[in-house]
Amino acid sequence: MEKENLLELKNVRKVFGQTVALDSVSFTLYPGEIHGLLGGNGAGKTTLMNVLYGLYRKDDGDIILKGEKVNVQGPRDAIKLGIGMVHQHFLQISNFTVLENIVLGTDVNNRYTMKLEDEAKKVEDLCKHFGLDVDLNATMDTLPVGTRQKVEILKALYRGVDILILDEPTTNLTPQEVDALFVSLRVMVNDGLSIVFITHKLREVLSVCDRITVLREGRNITSLVRENASEEIFVRAMVGESMDIKNSIYFSQGERKPVERGETNQPIFQMEDISLVNKDQVTLLKNISLTLHPGEILGISGVAGNGQRELAETVIGVKQPNQGKITLRGEEITEKTNEDLFKMGISYIPEDRLHDGFLPKANVAQNLILGYHRNKPYSDGTFINWKTVFKETRSQIKEYNIKTSGPDDIGGNLSGGNIQRVMIARAFSMPSDLMIAHNPTRGLDIPSMDFVYQKMLKRREDGFATLLISEDLDELLRMADRIAVIYRGEILGVLERDQFDKYAIGRLMSGIKDS
Repeated sequence: MEKENLLELKNVRKVFGQTVALDSVSFTLYPGEIHGLLGGNGAGKTTLMNVLYGLYRKDDGDIILKGEKVNVQGPRDAIKLGIGMVHQHFLQISNFTVLENIVLGTDVNNRYTMKLEDEAKKVEDLCKHFGLDVDLNATMDTLPVGTRQKVEILKALYRGVDILILDEPTTNLTPQEVDALFVSLRVMVNDGLSIVFITHKLREVLSVCDRITVLREGRNITSLVRENASEEIFVRAMVGESMDIKNSIYFSQGERKPVERGETNQPIFQMEDISLVNKDQVTLLKNISLTLHPGEILGISGVAGNGQRELAETVIGVKQPNQGKITLRGEEITEKTNEDLFKMGISYIPEDRLHDGFLPKANVAQNLILGYHRNKPYSDGTFINWKTVFKETRSQIKEYNIKTSGPDDIGGNLSGGNIQRVMIARAFSMPSDLMIAHNPTRGLDIPSMDFVYQKMLKRREDGFATLLISEDLDELLRMADRIAVIYRGEILGVLERDQFDKYAIGRLMSGIKDS
């Protein structure tokens, strides 16, 4: 006998300008289930749930809740209907306490005195019942990402929601925190909640979800119960027929020859005892020593905000360390400028594609040569050869599948994923002994991610080094020869490929050194 729907989205359509984000998408949610909403970046997963939560207005289609058609005009309507959403980027007031953040916007018993004993008791009961251990008196800015996510979940539970939407909830969690979250989610559904779990990570939905729906390019592809599902079915649903899955890096972790180190293979790059202190005397990097050899991919793992950005900017000369020494092929580069380092053979894929290394008012060609415009083949050192620039950039647009009308298209017209492709094309197209790639595949679909991985392994094969800084642990486990874990600006440990263990890495990400 088929279950009765708690929620049904029927033929939902959403258009942004010329882009059809949702093309007659339908989705059902049963009472007491975890329903995975799976798809690559840009598939429409978050857009669909933003329509349900009232952040976007649908252009067509129906929302049917408990058998009745409802009109959700905004998040306030959604919450009244029992729908809560935990966003990928948390909406919190950093100098408020946990309790104040949870009750903010609700009716409290003592509005004028703001004594919150009754509210605290209710939240404490929720914490115990759902296994969400949080100090209610702690201020938000003192908490790690995993705890801040618990606060967002408690915020929704406190408002008495029946449906909880989680948007990419494991992005910045350690493996241990992911496991704890999954346990809490199962308690919630056993207690009567229904959960929509948005993710692009296949293994997560197969481990925690009861049913899985796959979206691709804003369309429904398939919806299956977990028992009838397989990794291969979902892989094909996510990527279509255009990708060679058997030979992909994304879906496999093939054998690779270990990197030679020692006298026969001198390092390309070294950081020795590097520390960075800001103007307020806060230590951002502490005594960091790293070595990269020819043909090596060194991964940097850590929860976001633990010094990754500062590390990258120190390597490329944007920030000058307060102590220590940096060398490239034996030559000291500690005090070299960003421009000098690009000329010397360092390339860079920045973390923030919108604010670092991209000019929205410049054209695509100008963005593709930015930082390298004084280098050959684009320039003789004095004048830019625009004929060569346009010839080279047309080739890059084609090779890196940048969706644009041509090199003279304005950069600001590109989507986020295509801006990321510009960053990647620029970095890979210039010869470099060392590449710093900071979250290089963020915002890309799976075939594009696989393309980047293939390029990275080709660099490795050709004897070049890559510093891969990524908050996606699966990416590091897939690509790196070694993984160094950074915590509060300090390298707590370095693991060789044959030592990779996501729980050991997770402990280091939490600041716990194994004795």
